[in-house]
Amino acid sequence: MPEESVRPLERGLAVLRALAAAEPGQLRAGDLARTTGLARSTVDRVVTTLARLGYVRPRGQGLHLTPRLMELGNAYLAASGLTGEVAARTARLADELDESVSLAVPDGDGVRFVTQAARRRAMSVAFRIGDLLPPERCAPGALFADAWDEERWAAWRARVAAGPAHAAYPALPPGPAPAGVPELADRVALARRSGWALDDQLIEPGLIAVAVPVRDAAGRVRYALSAVSHTSRHTAQGLAAAVLPRLREEAERLTGLSGTDAPPDALSDAAGRAPAREATDPAAAKEELGPGFLQSLARGLAVLRALGGARGEGLPLTALAEATGLPRATARRCLHTLEQAGYAAHDGRLFRPLPRILELGHAALSGLTFAELAEPHLGELADRVRQSASATVLDGTDIRYVARAATVRVMSVHITVGTRFPAYATAMGRVLLAGLPGAERERLLTAAPPRALTPRTVTDPGELARVLDRAAAEGHATADQELEDGLRSVAVPVRDAAGRVVAAVNVAQHAGTDPLSRTRDALLPALRATAAAIETDLHIAARFNTVRMS
Repeated sequence: MPEESVRPLERGLAVLRALAAAEPGQLRAGDLARTTGLARSTVDRVVTTLARLGYVRPRGQGLHLTPRLMELGNAYLAASGLTGEVAARTARLADELDESVSLAVPDGDGVRFVTQAARRRAMSVAFRIGDLLPPERCAPGALFADAWDEERWAAWRARVAAGPAHAAYPALPPGPAPAGVPELADRVALARRSGWALDDQLIEPGLIAVAVPVRDAAGRVRYALSAVSHTSRHTAQGLAAAVLPRLREEAERLTGLSGTDAPPDALSDAAGRAPAREATDPAAAKEELGPGFLQSLARGLAVLRALGGARGEGLPLTALAEATGLPRATARRCLHTLEQAGYAAHDGRLFRPLPRILELGHAALSGLTFAELAEPHLGELADRVRQSASATVLDGTDIRYVARAATVRVMSVHITVGTRFPAYATAMGRVLLAGLPGAERERLLTAAPPRALTPRTVTDPGELARVLDRAAAEGHATADQELEDGLRSVAVPVRDAAGRVVAAVNVAQHAGTDPLSRTRDALLPALRATAAAIETDLHIAARFNTVRMS
């Protein structure tokens, strides 16, 4: 008897695909019903479940995917052998070459990006982690197609004969393919002889790329490492001459840092699993929300997350059932559904995730900046405390506002994104300075000695050092009318996964007549909850991806 699929899981995956393919907030529940062909009542239950899991955020009438959804794609990336060090090396190579650099993996007969370090220029590469390209239109395709059997070649020829590839590959630029694209088989043969592949404007006019293989211990091509540029900077052959030596050198190093024998990255435990998080208990959510919560959808996504521990050849059913706390029969049905949908593979004994998982919103979410991660949480904080909330980063000796949620009051704090203030005189600046090593903190305070901005501003070096030490010890800071008369602020740090303070969040308000201690005690619980929520999103989004802080 064939294995039964988990229908709610199938429907949830369909809704996630539809949301991932749309512009953020563009689709409402009624639009999803029309796009997926599901009943409106079914869509409502799926959306309720995904929102309860933290994967979807309703905002107005629109629906937005949240950064937490990236933990599904991270499961594939972790299982594939990618580590934080691999992603970091890719970024450093992009800095060294001053060109965009990426890693890609084969996905069926397509090429899917798993890291991307893009140079920020007027003309720059717009591909994202999770984007899929056809092999005939990019450099890595010639490297991966060399391993195809006749069945795969036949499937590819049938797909090409069916017409333009844009429907299957939405990351392709609009319009017809460039004229004179070489035959893929010819490019494969050339890449086999030379050991590298060239993209001479295969995707669009002006865009050029060079790719080299990154092999596993058995000699199979595991990744393609590419450098991408533009004909305004190089000819295709000129780019190859400029970058090939370093690409080949880096590919050799990456062979030892990726794959089944790679050490777990800094954000994994000793077994290579993703860091644990407080997950929604499906049973408790079902009791809370009743029929509006699809418990089997939540369980299926938990199984998908658990596949992130499948380093090497994969994990057996017993290990996946144990990791999720599900009965073997339930886990097996979920895995069968994921396999049928193309998100998991089974060799008869072990299960492993497939790169198609990255289509579940990873591409759209991987481009989020820190400000975009923080803004929804700042909005919730501002609504909760009825005061404006902000996030800043340290920029030299100043703080710079990168995100803000303002409230409308008779007396409001009017500050815009991009505003700078001296760090020493602000609560957020003190949190950020307190998070620095002592020598770096001293260097910054010496470079711009504090001066009085109001009669209350702390300028004495010894007293300011005690204020910063206390902020480091207590995990928060205050500033009471030190930047401006009548302005009071309480701030807490935001830390990256390594524990470094990378940003600060505050609430600022009129000082009024309450003592500072009452203001601080009233605001701290909400501020800490907001910082924790931002940190959760940041840690997930930055695990295999660079999140731009400003």
